[in-house]
Amino acid sequence: MRAVCWYGTGDIRVEDVPDPEIVQPTDAIVRITSTAICGSDLHIYDGIVPTMEKGDILGHEPMGEVVEIGSAVARLKVGDRVVVPFVVSCGYCFFCQKGLYSLCDTTNAENRAAREALGQATAGLLGYSHMMGGYPGGQAEYLRVPFADVGAIRIPAGLSDDKVLFLSDIFPTGFMAAENCDIEAGDTVAVWGCGPVGQFAIQCAWMFGAERVIAIDCVQARLAMAEQHGDAETIQFLETDVYDRLMEMTDGRGPDRCIDAVGCEAHAPGTLRAIVDRAKSAVMAGDRTHVLREAIYCCRKGGTLSVPGVYVGLLDDVPFGAAMNKGITIRTGQTHVPRYSAELLRRVQNEEIDPSFVITHHMSLDQAPEAYEMFRNRDGCIKVVLRP
Repeated sequence: MRAVCWYGTGDIRVEDVPDPEIVQPTDAIVRITSTAICGSDLHIYDGIVPTMEKGDILGHEPMGEVVEIGSAVARLKVGDRVVVPFVVSCGYCFFCQKGLYSLCDTTNAENRAAREALGQATAGLLGYSHMMGGYPGGQAEYLRVPFADVGAIRIPAGLSDDKVLFLSDIFPTGFMAAENCDIEAGDTVAVWGCGPVGQFAIQCAWMFGAERVIAIDCVQARLAMAEQHGDAETIQFLETDVYDRLMEMTDGRGPDRCIDAVGCEAHAPGTLRAIVDRAKSAVMAGDRTHVLREAIYCCRKGGTLSVPGVYVGLLDDVPFGAAMNKGITIRTGQTHVPRYSAELLRRVQNEEIDPSFVITHHMSLDQAPEAYEMFRNRDGCIKVVLRP
């Protein structure tokens, strides 16, 4: 089969690789019909995710048709159309039973590197390094889906791939980001980053009852999408001081809830602190924490900071004293996708939201290297869907 493979920083190739096979009786094999490039994939593309190996298959936002099932698979059948979550979860361990699927104790349990880096290993993730289980990803013609009965989301007839594909990751990630904010009636929510996750965080903040949503970015196309589809007020951070503008917009109090939908590769105006951040990131000495710092300073006293943005390493110069003294609640984590699947599918079916609004490009699987470069350079590209 054809698959998108990683060979180093900025080196993505589409190659012929062996077809996946049933390994465990709980596995299924899915023929991929659509698969997307995630902002998190750019962390791999930029070379800041450790424990990648040459030839690893990328991708964690896939969907397609079930073509083979293991002997223990009971919920799925050959021919079912499914979306596959990026989190690999067993469904029966302590954490899965609590709905904390991204903390599964089974699917990455023996990973020494993860235990040393994190304290305890978290769940395996599709296509996202050997620290996260070494599972081949879904930017390919076929995908092995472990514990297929647990995660795979069966899609009813009549819904296009584009409307449901993002149930794999970015829609539930935006939803959990908003849920983690504990939004109350009348709240102002500020969202840093208007990439795909930020766009869904904006949409979902309204679902949880926000009164105002303010979106912060430097890319005009993203800000325009936040305004048009998310009904958000916007701040262009290269033109306006974010702290000053947010204080002005909230009568000096600050946003009630803040969402860092950017993570470890935050861009910032050319301050000395931002230059130091970039230098440390370049030598794997720490993540770029501009957004995290700014959100802590901007958040109102007693407010909440939700962090769906991915961080991979150590954080320097984070004003934890400000967070502590202001009484800010910080909540984060990889998304517990199966916890939200039924509700979000129902919202799509009821036409409360059409997630396809974020798609700016459809390309073939063989165009993946070009697509990664375009997405990385933000050449009018907000979300790419690849079709094998």
